[in-house]
Amino acid sequence: HVQLVESGGGSVQAGGSLRLSCDASRYTYSSYCMGWSRQAPGKEREGVAAIGVYESPSYATSVMGRFTISKDNTKNTLYLQMDSLKPEDSAMYYCAAHPWFRGLNPGYQFWGQGTQVTVS
Repeated sequence: HVQLVESGGGSVQAGGSLRLSCDASRYTYSSYCMGWSRQAPGKEREGVAAIGVYESPSYATSVMGRFTISKDNTKNTLYLQMDSLKPEDSAMYYCAAHPWFRGLNPGYQFWGQGTQVTVS
């Protein structure tokens, strides 16, 4: 059973930073493609960043240069560092895992509960 638990969301002013975390089991972390997606009210869920077991990170154009996805192998934790935040980044952010590389396609098999990010 794959469990993903996000944390780190909150409210921040435009230009500020937040770091999201996603805790996963060791097996999931080491064997699955992992990514972050977001969904704003009235909009479709969109892939933001992804990192595979062997693949390099990939980013949506809208966040490239501002967001960084990374993994801490000692903690089995996935991060999303978000800098230079904009109001349009406001959304519910979800951690996701898939047994093979999925990239930015939001059709991941496993999802966390989400953490809210609000930029004003």
